Amino acid sequence: MKKEIHPDYVECAVTCACGNKFEMRTNKAELSIDICNECHPFFTGSEKILDAAGRVEKFKNKYKLG
Repeated sequence: MKKEIHPDYVECAVTCACGNKFEMRTNKAELSIDICNECHPFFTGSEKILDAAGRVEKFKNKYKLG
């Protein structure tokens, strides 16, 4: 690698909109994010399937999936 062309790799304090705080390493000292693993619906188990006009049921009926 070439010397003195890469950014510094420092500890970063990450703050989520939900209030969760954690640290990681990146080229910035602070980072503010909108969503993290503590509040994302996929990780919290609260994700929902949005059924617009019965599309899920139509798909299930079309392919006979229960």
